[in-house]
Amino acid sequence: MSKIVVLYHSGYGHTKKVAEAVAGAAGAQLIAIDAEGNITEADWATLAAADAIVFGTPTYMGGASWQFKKFADASSKPWYAQLWKDKIAAGFTNSATLNGDKQGTVQYLHTLSQQHGMIWVGMGLKAPNHKAATRDDVNNLGGYAGLITQTPSDASAEEMVPGDIATAKHFGERIKAVTDRWTKAA
Repeated sequence: MSKIVVLYHSGYGHTKKVAEAVAGAAGAQLIAIDAEGNITEADWATLAAADAIVFGTPTYMGGASWQFKKFADASSKPWYAQLWKDKIAAGFTNSATLNGDKQGTVQYLHTLSQQHGMIWVGMGLKAPNHKAATRDDVNNLGGYAGLITQTPSDASAEEMVPGDIATAKHFGERIKAVTDRWTKAA
């Protein structure tokens, strides 16, 4: 059985809700980056033992939260030891606007994974691009490189778009399938 970890920072609860949906569908363990940008030594050990690491962060001002960036900078220790090399990687983000420059955040997560020598998994899902499409459709925002979701700034995590949560679950299922296939082949 594959060991998948969803590591995330959430400022207002929206990214946490997405992380929970991804983790639930992937059978993954959740690790939250705290408000100071830290995780525990036990969390670092869990990441080292994982077969897959899924990164999650809100998009603030066109990029990852500073708390996530602090974690990423601290990952230079596992980078030096090549502890994450050849692990599966994926990423997701949420912002308040439909675009919100989320693609920049996904590219940042992808680059982080490539610095570590990881194997990146994208959505593997087409977007609905017809007139009848609604925000409740799966992958309505059209993320391909990673999962992107949107929540208005005045909406609670409980008010997130059902299509985004369904997309997060699909993403978790895909990550699990790819990780199981990767670990079986190894």
